[in-house]
Parts: sequence; structure tokens; C-alpha cells
Amino acid sequence: MSEAPQLQGWQHIYSGKVRDLYVPAGTDAPDDRVLVVASDRISAYDHVLSSTIPDKGRILTQLSLWWFDQLKSIPNHVISADEGVPAEVAGRAMICRKLEMYPVEAIARGYLTGSGLLEYKNSQTVCDVPLPAGLVDGSRLEPAIFTPSAKAEVGEHDENINYDAVVTAVGAETAAKIRDLTLEIYTTAEAIARERGIILADTKVEFGLDPATGLVTLGDEVLTPDSSRFWDASLYEPGQAQPSFDKQYVRDWLTSPESGWDKASDTQPPALPADVVERTRARYIDAYERLTGKTFV
Repeated sequence: MSEAPQLQGWQHIYSGKVRDLYVPAGTDAPDDRVLVVASDRISAYDHVLSSTIPDKGRILTQLSLWWFDQLKSIPNHVISADEGVPAEVAGRAMICRKLEMYPVEAIARGYLTGSGLLEYKNSQTVCDVPLPAGLVDGSRLEPAIFTPSAKAEVGEHDENINYDAVVTAVGAETAAKIRDLTLEIYTTAEAIARERGIILADTKVEFGLDPATGLVTLGDEVLTPDSSRFWDASLYEPGQAQPSFDKQYVRDWLTSPESGWDKASDTQPPALPADVVERTRARYIDAYERLTGKTFV
């Protein structure tokens, strides 16, 4: 994993698969904020790859900020993406309120695919939510469903859980709030994306308690190609894997004969070829530009 940069006035405290977190340095520094820096790292199959995707951190941050703006009715953690952000990470960083994060990955699915499809084939459920018979890869789920998972450490695999497990982890009132906010975010964003020719198949968000307000608050990133499945609406065809704007291109190469990597092994995946890196970057930019209507600079 690439080293987190040293930033004057900020102390590095944590690195995840993609993001580096900092708190203000100094004994008299405020303790209620955190600097969230999105790197160009990319992960797949619970491995952080040795290859990076140029501009990925900037794309993720700018797209998250755009979505936070579309979701104004939902409290979020952003304080500033300009004032106070160190010049070295400008464009890829946000100063945010420090939240007490809940140990739940909040996932909404409006389409059946991925791990949800695998569970459905075995039990006709996803996270114990019963679904109709006869669904296929890419079938639309109406209404969308809440399918949480338990947060895993870097290098570990998130584990799908049922709603009762969320209640056990955070309490009934907070669990209901997380579920309702997750489905509100998905429903709002799905309609916005559809207007722009993109299908939002599913999305993962994270929440925490804001000690200052007492509110369940949206944190981390929101509705990026790293946390969501975006499909091209013009190419949508249930019954098969859909062309996507996320890192599926990377996953497909890693599991192809060309990579020579065994997903079932504990070995680190190989470096990505230059053309896979460039095409992945292009997909991220395409998603950003289609959704926001802005040109990525």
C-alpha cells in the first residue's frame, strides 16, 4: 500500500483501502474534525492492488461532494472541501466532522447481482429478505431492499448480515434510522442517475453519530464507482452481467487467464497492465461526467 503523505498541521491516524485519515496536530488543535483524503489506490477481492488509477482520488471526492449536494435533506459530515485543506491534497480531500461510526455497511439494492444473486440462488433471499421466484442477474427489485453487511478490517471480507444483526449492533431505533436513510439515499439517487442514462444497481453508505447534533449522519463517501454499481441504461439487459462504470473492469482482468492470478489463493494480485489502468480511469471519468454534467479537469 502506498504511504500516506505527510501534511503540515495534520497527523495521520489511519489508512483504509482507499482513504487516509488525519486529525489536527498540536495540543490545542480542535478534536472534533478529521481530514479525509482519497488516494488513487484501488482494491479488488479484498486486496489493495500495487497499481494505482491516476486521478481516482480526485474523481471520488468531487463526485461525493456533488452527491452530498443533491442529498441536502440528509445530514452529512462535510465541513469544507476548500478552506483549510492542505494544498498537497487539494481536490481529493474534505475536512469533516468526526463521527462515532456505526459498525455496519449500509447497502441498498435495487437490482439483483453480485453476492446478492449468489445468496438468492441458494435460498431465494438476500440478507434473509425473501424475494420472488424466477429472478435473474440484473432483475430489478421493487421496492429496493436494505441488505447490510458487517464492516471488515482491511484485507478481510465484509460479511452480509440480516436486519436483526443490525438491531443487535446499534439498537432498534438507530437500526431503523440507518435502514430508512439508506433507502432514501438510494431512491433519490436512482432517479437522478436514471435521468442521466445510468442505472444505479446498488450502493453502500456508512453512517455515524454526530456528537454535536445527536443525529445519525452520513459519512465517508457517497455514490461513487467505488461504493456503487453504475450500469449503462442503454445496454441494460437482465439475465447477464451488465457493462459497468465501476471497477468491474479490474475484477474481470484479475480473474481472466491473462492475469494468471488465482482468486482463491492468499497471494497478492499482479500489477495491472497500462491499458487496464487507462480504461478503468476512463470509466470513472465517464461516470463522473455523465452524472454531474461537468467536464472532469
